[in-house]
Amino acid sequence: MTPRPPLSAYIRTRNEARMIADVVRAAHSVADEVVVIDSGSTDDTAALAQAAGARVVSREWLGSGRQKRFAEDQCRHDFLLDLDADEVLSPALAAEIRGLFAKGEPAFGIYRTPVAIAPPIGKPWGGFGGVVRHKLYDRRVVRAPDHDLWDQLDIPAGVAVGALKAPIFHHAFADAAHLVMKLNRNSTTRANALAPKPLPILALRIFFGLPFYVAKRYVLDGLFRGAA
Repeated sequence: MTPRPPLSAYIRTRNEARMIADVVRAAHSVADEVVVIDSGSTDDTAALAQAAGARVVSREWLGSGRQKRFAEDQCRHDFLLDLDADEVLSPALAAEIRGLFAKGEPAFGIYRTPVAIAPPIGKPWGGFGGVVRHKLYDRRVVRAPDHDLWDQLDIPAGVAVGALKAPIFHHAFADAAHLVMKLNRNSTTRANALAPKPLPILALRIFFGLPFYVAKRYVLDGLFRGAA
């Protein structure tokens, strides 16, 4: 078997038994090491991750960015693959990443990666909800932010960023009820972190927010042309 690249994948978990085995196995198809940082799961997450080949480290939740920084420090290799506990590498992306390491270290220290929402919500091939994230990176070039809520990489000025073509499949929602639960949880967490706005500003948003949004989507985003 061809040796895996010197790459560590890390995954943060809490009660993620639904997808964790698939996530770990797909990551291990390309990463030499898979590290799961578990913050108090009460289901079979840790056991399933270990059985699939991951090293599990228990750590209380430090906040989104800080938990990632802790995960970075647990990894053996400098090149890291950041995965959520419901994100499965496509075989095409695994092959693409292997190609980056074929002649040594990758040419860039940071890579953009497409993330496509997988069924039952959305189409797996870059359909509804598709985004681009900086999932593959060298921790000597950039680190996760030291922040409670924000966990996306802040790219240093002047650092060139590469681009990967094949997607990660994000199995974000098991069903419609799971979708609503996640939206409610995330919106509540973010709302609690924001300072309350004065009542006059909130009143203005009630009256003018929707018209401005419709105008933006219809004109600036091109819906008048039938674009999505």
